[in-house]
Amino acid sequence: MPGIIWLASFPKSGNTWTRFFLANYLSNPDRPLPINDIQNLNFITHDSPIVHFERFAGKKLEEMTEEEVAEVRGKVHKWLALSRGRDIFVKTHNMVGISHGFPLIAPEATAGAIYIVRNPLDVSVSFAHHFAQTIDKAVTSLCTPEYYIPTAENQIMQHFGSWTQHVNSWTRAPGMVRHVMRYEDMLAKPRETFGAMVIFLGLPSEPERLAKAIEFSSFEELKDQESKGKFKEARKKDDTPFFRDGKTGGWREVLSAEQVKALIESHRDAMRRFGYLSDDDEPQDI
Repeated sequence: MPGIIWLASFPKSGNTWTRFFLANYLSNPDRPLPINDIQNLNFITHDSPIVHFERFAGKKLEEMTEEEVAEVRGKVHKWLALSRGRDIFVKTHNMVGISHGFPLIAPEATAGAIYIVRNPLDVSVSFAHHFAQTIDKAVTSLCTPEYYIPTAENQIMQHFGSWTQHVNSWTRAPGMVRHVMRYEDMLAKPRETFGAMVIFLGLPSEPERLAKAIEFSSFEELKDQESKGKFKEARKKDDTPFFRDGKTGGWREVLSAEQVKALIESHRDAMRRFGYLSDDDEPQDI
């Protein structure tokens, strides 16, 4: 039976970049795919459009309780799993967990997962820009268990949890077939990192195709395209760019010592696990 291959991450950790790489690798075009065309591809989608939930509930969202939304989520996932007659890539920022007694990620619809992790010190800065929060508020958001964002625009509420909660939920989910990669490795050694993902997915391993897809989905390419026309996934309320700088270690220019301390105290174990902290708890840029 076909199923969902989740493209999962805490927000602002490289999910969109990964989707554009896959879109260019699978489509194998002669020139970079336009950034707004990814929403029209039949093998990559996302799990939060309100329209899907209203369809399976048979009513408008404003008529649904949170419990009804939680129950319908599994039906949406099963439909997505079967909608193409083969495995489908589905973007999610939800953690693996339970809402009102129902799973946020339906196990029976899941074929596997690609999980992208990024240093929470850098995530907090990008998170603040993307969600129009202060840095203090973003740091608090990353450190809040069961953190979620309410329904907004055309997307249903999304359950992130804290950064550690999110990371552990995906990387330690029992029985899940998954491939984990770090954002920092995507930047520093893209051929090895994206190449390993291609192998995990069982896709044709073709060096020239890999190099082309990396080039066509590079941060510079995506940022250049956005500068020439609005990216549909960018914030609707203002002109804040979706693709901002894409570097690592930028937190050093933004976060205060108190903010760094708060993030480390909240996420020490997971940060050590993924190489973001030294043994003496000093931040490490990779």
